Amino acid sequence: MSAARFGRVAVLLGGRSAERAISLLSGEQVLAGLRQRGIDAVAFDPAEQPLEALRAYDRAFVALHGRGGEDGTIQGALEWLGIPYTGSGVLGSALAMDKLRTKQLWQAVGIPTPEWIEVADAKDLAGVRAVDAPLAVKPSREGSSIGITKVVKAAELEAAWRAAAELDPSVIVERWIEGDEYTVAIVDDQALPMIKLETPNVEFYDYQAKYVREDTVYRCPCGLPEATERQLSQLCLRSFRALGASGWGRVDLMVDRNGEPWLLEVNTVPGMTTHSLVPMAARALGIGFDELCERILASSLAGGAA
Repeated sequence: MSAARFGRVAVLLGGRSAERAISLLSGEQVLAGLRQRGIDAVAFDPAEQPLEALRAYDRAFVALHGRGGEDGTIQGALEWLGIPYTGSGVLGSALAMDKLRTKQLWQAVGIPTPEWIEVADAKDLAGVRAVDAPLAVKPSREGSSIGITKVVKAAELEAAWRAAAELDPSVIVERWIEGDEYTVAIVDDQALPMIKLETPNVEFYDYQAKYVREDTVYRCPCGLPEATERQLSQLCLRSFRALGASGWGRVDLMVDRNGEPWLLEVNTVPGMTTHSLVPMAARALGIGFDELCERILASSLAGGAA
């Protein structure tokens, strides 16, 4: 099919969130990939241009990470302007960005996620028992592992909470799952091959492991039996759809030492950098980066996300 079917495409990148730097990297990669496919794509940074200027474009590829780009805000603006866009709609984006609401919804429909409490004030820390350590302390509405701390001693808890609370007044303290970490990329509402993440020199797959370090190990095939991988992929698809997410995204999960899965979060605008996981999973199926970008863009041809 001709690239002309897409018209003029705005690649939304940058923005004002804590993930601006990564969004710029993702957006530039997507821009180059679309242009390689002959698509008339232009970089558009909402932090530097008025949204009204988007009326000059036929559709948008959303490569904005974090607040303002991944939380339903830009999706609502695009809906208002009548511009088709990639990825999840307003509801799916907003729910997935909010880890607290994600976990509440998953719990309601029987999707396994680590036990947690919300800590909105220092006095709520009294409800966290030291015996529950290790714990993960994280802001409810940040991505790229920004603000997450592993707490192994009760004395560390308040400092971890304060660090997270600087980013979001809603903080989650959840049980730390000891086991193996995996991710499932979703494109065209289909699960791609699972990837196992190994971080030999850090506690967990944090910001540095994701975007900076060169010693993070990515295993695809992931090493699980085929039947197990299929079951976990279906669970991830179910968790994705339960939030109203659609189009493309990524689901992160742990498998504990007893082989039990625990869903962590959904990313509705995953990274598209040289270190990113969705392009890696696509490559395992023989899908190159440029083709992947076009496939994701093609989801906007229906007129936008649901």
